[in-house]
Amino acid sequence: MRNFKLALAQFSPHVGNIEQNATRIAEQAQQAQQQGADIIVFPELSLIGYPAEDLILRKSIAQRTLDALEQLKKIKDILIIVGAVESTSAGQLHNAAVLIKNGEILATYRKQNLPNYSVFDEKRYFTTGSQHLIFEHAGHKFGVLICEDVWTEETVKQVAKLGAKTLLVLNASPYEAGKQDVRRDLLKRMATKFNMNIAYVNQLGGQDDLIFDGCSMLMNADGELAATASLANEQLLMVEYQHEQQKYAIQTISRVTDAVAEIYQLLVMSVRDYVNRSKFPGVILGLSGGIDSALTLAIAVDALGANRVQAVMMPYQYTAKISIEDATAQANALGVTFAVAEIHPIVSGFLQTLHPFFGNGPADTTEENLQARARGTMLMALSNKFGNLVLATGNKSELAVGYCTLYGDMVGGFAPLKDVYKSIVFELAKYRNSLSETPVIPERVITRPPSAELRPDQKDQDSLPPYDILDGILYMYIEENMSQDEIIAKGFDAEVVKKVIGLTDRNEYKRRQGAIGPRISAKAFGRDRRYPIINGWTAGK
Repeated sequence: MRNFKLALAQFSPHVGNIEQNATRIAEQAQQAQQQGADIIVFPELSLIGYPAEDLILRKSIAQRTLDALEQLKKIKDILIIVGAVESTSAGQLHNAAVLIKNGEILATYRKQNLPNYSVFDEKRYFTTGSQHLIFEHAGHKFGVLICEDVWTEETVKQVAKLGAKTLLVLNASPYEAGKQDVRRDLLKRMATKFNMNIAYVNQLGGQDDLIFDGCSMLMNADGELAATASLANEQLLMVEYQHEQQKYAIQTISRVTDAVAEIYQLLVMSVRDYVNRSKFPGVILGLSGGIDSALTLAIAVDALGANRVQAVMMPYQYTAKISIEDATAQANALGVTFAVAEIHPIVSGFLQTLHPFFGNGPADTTEENLQARARGTMLMALSNKFGNLVLATGNKSELAVGYCTLYGDMVGGFAPLKDVYKSIVFELAKYRNSLSETPVIPERVITRPPSAELRPDQKDQDSLPPYDILDGILYMYIEENMSQDEIIAKGFDAEVVKKVIGLTDRNEYKRRQGAIGPRISAKAFGRDRRYPIINGWTAGK
């Protein structure tokens, strides 16, 4: 028996690019071997990336995976444990962990607990495994599990009964606010209950609307956290097992402890990965002088650099002078390409063309929406001409109640704030300003009453309750799945609650047509919260 080193490879695979992922896995394995690692563990399905969805069903996946494993067999003197799709001769597919060393595949573990809830859909693709995997190195017994397996107490118990002293867990665990604490508590409970060290390696990166935050960790059997990898950064986390102490050496633990800072960093990573892996040269957005577009601009610049970000201010007759001033000030502070483009001619053209249909009747939201759609048309034209991705700037509160315009301010290919309530938008803006000596978001943008500026002296609270009340109702209805009656019983005004829930239910059709955006909650619109557009459900019960 002797000391040994584990390497936990927290990295961001490119979904579907098996060849590139294999090359990067090989590079990290060589690096770990040079640093003295005996074993290196990669995330779940790291060869193809997670979630690969129906790419898993492509006929060529078996051969592509075999070719990639052949590449990894060339790495010498280190045990590689990599996540891959295993195709059997019977035509079954397994979510597998493959053990490779010195030119041969030593063993394969098949995931036994396939999640099929929330954002997970693994039973669509995989057959359940039924065998545990135990192996020995340096006189130490290891067990191998994959993600959901470690959340299943009976599975962990069985591995412990087989004598495993360290559990190696491959994960692709998506982020949601508070998830890191939940994971850490789980590992502590499992480690102490079954007297096993647990090495937990997690995927990193933005993938469509999912965020993988990393934060891989090593939990000793006594419940002491020995090491943790960083948030939102690739890292080769090296941990040493000390035979004399019968535990892994304790490292300095550094982690983001502020929830707002955590969310901001992950939104930046999500935008960066979505834009770069979609091969867009940059992004463009409408900068209105309001807080949502201001925060979106700051996120875009932090993700991509100012030279890849374009902002356009598109004023109309109801746009306040200070909105133009604040938008200009922020664009200049961040150094992005910026222009002001009046939309009067476009809106006038619309109104002139529509006059035979509208006649001389009073203006209503139709005319307001024409302003938003003129701006949307401008942004999409600039995107088409120069290739930049349009970022939609709406937040979760607005999307929930439909306080947005289809084909207007909802246009875009990615919506960074889609799962961020308005009250959190303000906190994120303040946090971003705290990172710079000079605020990059003008203070007035944060303190001014929000307004769509589509009619004279318009304020959001003309149509909606104050955002602290609105978000309180929405949180209980969406995140906590409470009924109308239950929310009213919490002390909220009955008529306000009925209005907010009615708006939320009626606007599912809008949300279905909106851009995707990064998921930071357990009830994001899209994968998590799926409601029929047409239904007769009564909200009161």
